[in-house]
Amino acid sequence: MEHRQLGHSSLSVPALGLGCMSMSGTYGKHDDAQSIDVVHKALDLGVNFLDSSDMYGFGHNEELLGRAIRGRRDQVVVATKFGQFRTPEGRMTVNGRPDYVVQACDASLKRLGIDVIDLYYQHRVDPTVSIEDTVGAMKRLIEQGKVRYIGLCEAAPATVRRAHRIHPLSALQSEFSLLYRVEAEGILPTLRELGISFVAYSPLGRSWLTGRVGSLGEIPSDDRRRDHPRFQEANFAKNLELVRRIEPIAKEKGCTPGQLALAWLLAQGPDIVPIPGTKRKERLEENVKAASLRLDARDAERIAAAIPSGAAAGTRYPEAQMKGVHI
Repeated sequence: MEHRQLGHSSLSVPALGLGCMSMSGTYGKHDDAQSIDVVHKALDLGVNFLDSSDMYGFGHNEELLGRAIRGRRDQVVVATKFGQFRTPEGRMTVNGRPDYVVQACDASLKRLGIDVIDLYYQHRVDPTVSIEDTVGAMKRLIEQGKVRYIGLCEAAPATVRRAHRIHPLSALQSEFSLLYRVEAEGILPTLRELGISFVAYSPLGRSWLTGRVGSLGEIPSDDRRRDHPRFQEANFAKNLELVRRIEPIAKEKGCTPGQLALAWLLAQGPDIVPIPGTKRKERLEENVKAASLRLDARDAERIAAAIPSGAAAGTRYPEAQMKGVHI
């Protein structure tokens, strides 16, 4: 598989990584043995850029990933995150205080069973703490040998600039897909000016772009997508109609809609690394094949025109969570 260099780093990662969030119960039931098999299959296929967070399953995901890579650490680029946590009362909040940065990193290293994190992100910007203070603490983790490179998630351009002045960022991670791309396209010029890579999560629109979601009833009741406006009844029909528009192009190219959507994202530039998530080997194998699908400029334009920027119905997250992104 083609490799892409992450900005301001020595990290060369496959053009497609693997998001591990779904392995910890986000989209219905999870199976640890099955998930570990998926990670092993990913490594066998050359997909060694693995993305976790201390928030996924509240530690479960990092522990799972640690078990999966045991004995194969030298083959893996490990990315994880800090900054979102659950209070003793069960409320979700954010924390970017320097002392917490150190505490969270040490806990992640222990759960992962590794000595150093290759790429460490602040999962959500804490508006009550100066980004300079948070990134200053992350910089000290690099100096202490606990972290190799750093990045931010869901940060706005001005925040990225301020953070980058404290220590070079290697990546920004935010949602970016053919269906949901307004904010991503807005920040790309800043990232390219500063030489920062874009790691794209939910590059399949949380399954919309696979073309396999035909009705709301197909989404299990314990699946977090049920809470997302994009899947709610008022928006469902419009988003389904948008996805249907790329199906003829996928058929013409001899691929699935999901593969077409990933190939389109890869064609947006060598500084973009999508990390589609899955807990099934067959979906992993399908996604990997997208890396060999070549689109020319006309193809990319046709696909983008089929689902114009901003056309999707419903926000990326429920209203309360939207207040915590792009800040």
